[in-house]
Amino acid sequence: MGIDSFLSAAFLIPLFQTTLRSTTILLLTALGGMFSERSGVVNIALEGMIIFGALTAAVSAQLLEAPYVAQNPGAHVWWIPWVAVLLAMIVGGFIGWIHAVVSIKYKADQIISGTAINLLAAGFPSLVLAYFYDNTTASKEVVNRLPEWFGFSPLVYLAFALVPITWYVMFKTPWGLRLRSVGEHPEAADTMGINVFRTRYTAVIISGILAGLAGAFLSIGILNQFVRNMSAGQGFIALAALIFGKWHPLGVLGSTLLFGFAKALAIQLGGTDIMPPTVIEAFPFIITMLVLAGFVGTSRPPAAIGKPYEK
Repeated sequence: MGIDSFLSAAFLIPLFQTTLRSTTILLLTALGGMFSERSGVVNIALEGMIIFGALTAAVSAQLLEAPYVAQNPGAHVWWIPWVAVLLAMIVGGFIGWIHAVVSIKYKADQIISGTAINLLAAGFPSLVLAYFYDNTTASKEVVNRLPEWFGFSPLVYLAFALVPITWYVMFKTPWGLRLRSVGEHPEAADTMGINVFRTRYTAVIISGILAGLAGAFLSIGILNQFVRNMSAGQGFIALAALIFGKWHPLGVLGSTLLFGFAKALAIQLGGTDIMPPTVIEAFPFIITMLVLAGFVGTSRPPAAIGKPYEK
């Protein structure tokens, strides 16, 4: 594969499109994680939340469309994917609520709580798939996927639109100020009349909603079914992007674009002989490790992150 092939439109246009789609998953997830961690709650459960969102979206869309497809194979019903997306967000928010209850109310170790959710996400889909499809690996294919506007799913546009919205909410609204104060100095926030627990609950649930939305985009936006472990570590890459982006919406945008490009490049180079296939598949994770090794020491997290608050 020569330099002319790299610079050709046949290579660059798909690379650009794949970069935006890969970035969308990471961006939605990392922005959600930003709310949680800015409030002082570590959220390594983002990977599991993506999986639960993807499972919910694919299975619900397939079950909702089944009567229509049975009568008219290939039938498209516009509202089905949007209901599936909404359900994925609800389930993601519910998983976020579980993490919040364990971490905030019962003051359990937040890393252990997040790890437990990730382990649950690794096993629970097999039970759902076995119940509905008599297998433990994949759901049936979804006919009614998310539509595309000008070549991209609406969720791609939404993800990038959320960057200025989250920046405004985080730095220009009273609620954003309260959220940041709770993550930096909850005792001082409490003395000012801010409800620390409610603020943290809200932030963690928002992180689950956005991660569930990312999962829905993965299963019925990019693909057309749920496959076990389809997130392939993207929740952890989003967490790395959050750290690299210094818990700031603009920094998160830049870091997720970098990781999204790395993943897209690995996809585009797949099947070529430019590098061994195993190296190409590992490329996004290699970039993640190099970035974290070089920059994690310069990122200052919220002062109260990971510390349960006692009134």
